[in-house]
Amino acid sequence: MAAADSSVDILMVEDNPDDEQLTLRAFAKHHLTNKIHVVRDGQEALDYVFCSGRYADRRISDHPHVILLDIKLPLIDGIEVLRRIKADDRTRTIPVVMLTSSHEERDLVESYRLGVNSYIVKPVDFDQFTESARALGMYWLLLNRPSKAA
Repeated sequence: MAAADSSVDILMVEDNPDDEQLTLRAFAKHHLTNKIHVVRDGQEALDYVFCSGRYADRRISDHPHVILLDIKLPLIDGIEVLRRIKADDRTRTIPVVMLTSSHEERDLVESYRLGVNSYIVKPVDFDQFTESARALGMYWLLLNRPSKAA
């Protein structure tokens, strides 16, 4: 039971503090705030997922239920983070949702080519964003059945 307590439900990879707060407020409004861990760049995301750097004390088997990943990140972009997560047998089954402001078709195509589970463009309107976050949390945390193989 202790292993489950050290895992998180959502790993949010977001460098914009306003988008981070907006997402957290939207989740809180719908009571979806259990065990969210926020990292602010692609390198920290990889360190968290692969248990290196300051996260070396984590166990890779305690992976998040879902990763919300922005594309435009400092140090290592979200596309490269996605590539590395999906290329590793230990992490490839973790659901990854691109939650990004990018409307670029090449980002969408490349994300799906690399194995992203969903691609969501962040709405600008707060109410629309809140509804998107509610639906996102409900689906990935309550409805989706993750593989136990990871």
